Amino acid sequence: MDERTAKLAQILVRHSLRVKRGEVVRVSGNDLAKPLVLACYREVLRAGGHPLLDVSFDEAGEIFYREARDFQVDFLAPSKLYEAKKIDCAIFIHSPLNTRMLTSVDPRKISRRRKATKPVSDAIMKRVRWVLVNFPTPALAQEAEMSLGEYEDFLFGACLVDWKKMERRLRRIKRVMEKTKVVRIVGRETDLTFSIEGRKAIICAGECNMPDGEIFTAPVEGSVEGEIYYEFPAIYGGREVSGIRLVFRKGRVVEAKAEKNEGLLKALIDTDRGARIPGEFGIGYNDGITRYTRDILFDEKIGGTIHIALGKSYAESGGKNDSALHWDMVKDLRKEGEIYFDGKLVFQKGKFVWDEKGD
Repeated sequence: MDERTAKLAQILVRHSLRVKRGEVVRVSGNDLAKPLVLACYREVLRAGGHPLLDVSFDEAGEIFYREARDFQVDFLAPSKLYEAKKIDCAIFIHSPLNTRMLTSVDPRKISRRRKATKPVSDAIMKRVRWVLVNFPTPALAQEAEMSLGEYEDFLFGACLVDWKKMERRLRRIKRVMEKTKVVRIVGRETDLTFSIEGRKAIICAGECNMPDGEIFTAPVEGSVEGEIYYEFPAIYGGREVSGIRLVFRKGRVVEAKAEKNEGLLKALIDTDRGARIPGEFGIGYNDGITRYTRDILFDEKIGGTIHIALGKSYAESGGKNDSALHWDMVKDLRKEGEIYFDGKLVFQKGKFVWDEKGD
C-alpha cells in the first residue's frame, strides 16, 4: 500500500471524523477504491470504532438508470433510511470508473431519484459526522488532464497538508465575515450583491471534505441581486454546463443561460421551488489546488476562487433554503475580481488584502 494512502486514512478517521470508541462508521466506496477502503477499515478499528463496509460497483448505477421505471426510481429501501439514522460517522470515497457514465441519462430521471433519496441525505446531513474524499482513478486523472501518476501526486498534495495551520488562518476571515452585512462580488461580467447579516461563517479545514480549504456561509434568502458569469464549467452527473450566466432578482434566478448544455441548466434549476435560490457562498482557500479538474470536490477549494451553490443551504450556516438540489458553481477571481464586505475591499485578484502570513 502507498504510505500516502495510509496517511490519508489516518487523517480521515482521526482528524476529519475524530472517531471515538464504540462509534459505528460506514465506509462507502466502489471496487476501485479498495486500498483506501481497507486502510480506513483498519484505522477505524484502531480508533476503537465499528467499521461498516458499503462496497458498490459503478456499473450498477448505469444499469439502474437504463432499466428502472418510475416506481422503481421513486423507491427508497427502508434499510437505507434506518442505517442513516443509526450510524455515527460516514466516509464516502469517490473513485469513478467513468465520469461520463450517466451523460446520456435523462436529467429529469436523475432529479427524480434525488428527490426519492433526499430523506437519507437529510438524515446524514443533520446528525452524522461525514467526510467525502477522492481516490485516484484513471477516469479522474483523465478529467483533470493529467497522467495517473500526476493526479496521485496532485490529490495527495492537496490532502496531506497542515490543516491546523489552515484553520487558524480561516478563523481570521470568519471573524470578519460574521461582522459583515453586505457582500459585493465584482469580476468579469459580474456584479452581484447579497446579505449575509446574522449568518455564520463555517470553516472547512479537513472535516467534511478532503481535500478541504474553504470558508462558506449562506446568503440571506431574498437578498441576492445582480448577475454573475462563471469561467469554469459546472458539472452535474458527469455532464458539463459551460459559459453559465445567471441573473438574480429578489433572491432568485430569473434568467439562466449557458453556452453548452443550457437545457440541463434550466431543467435542474426547476427541480423544485428552492432550486433557483442560492444556498451557499464560499471562498476557496487551498493553494495546493491551482488548476481546474472538473471535480467540484477540488475545484470549489481552488485558492482565489469563489463558489455559489444553487439550492439547499447548510443549516449550520443559518441558511433556510431547502431543495433536492445543491449545485456548486465556481468563479475564478485570480486574474480579475474583487470582493467587498460592507463596501470595503477585502479580496483582490485571488488574495485577501491583509497580510495572511501571520498565524
